[in-house]
Amino acid sequence: MNRMRPSVETTTLETDALAVERTLAGDREAFRILVERHSRNVYRLAYRMTGNQHDADEVVQEAFLRAYQKLSQFAARANFGTWVYRIAANYAIDRLRQRKSEDANRALPARETEDGAEMDLMSSVPDAAPSPERLAQSGQLAAKMRLALRELTPAERTAFVMRHWGGSGIEEIAAALNSSASAAKNTVFRSVQKLRKSLEPFVEQRSRAKVMGTEL
Repeated sequence: MNRMRPSVETTTLETDALAVERTLAGDREAFRILVERHSRNVYRLAYRMTGNQHDADEVVQEAFLRAYQKLSQFAARANFGTWVYRIAANYAIDRLRQRKSEDANRALPARETEDGAEMDLMSSVPDAAPSPERLAQSGQLAAKMRLALRELTPAERTAFVMRHWGGSGIEEIAAALNSSASAAKNTVFRSVQKLRKSLEPFVEQRSRAKVMGTEL
């Protein structure tokens, strides 16, 4: 009589390390569990970095494909979620640089309407992240934040998103940017300073309107 092996999906205490081990042993179902477990966080990162659903989906798919292909290189002592998050960040940076190059070679139509729709999609993704996320969900400020993020370099955008929306440590950001910890810290600081400068006029305008009782 054949003994049935417990399903990965029904093992509630299944660890990432064990799922990786089973995947390497040929159990594809185990990798599907890893995808389901971590795809939401990876999508949030990808969407915030790329600014649209199409590119975000591409980043997620490519990140998990690369993770699967390179799974034998994954150190069991590492955190799979952090590892695939880093893969996604690296690919998103490449995608942003490619898009910037493409944009430079052609005139782009106005995207205000499209951006507004995309911000609605972004707001529909629940998150427990602190103030930057809640600020980014507030209508007009969300649109201003999107425009401000576009003005950052790919490295600055990655650093900001990972630090303030993803809660990543400086070492993780440094690994994603392939830089030193001090350089990554400076990139985070620079991104915050640029965003603050870009958003300051709008925030001041809203503050004045609130005092005057004319805020929408």
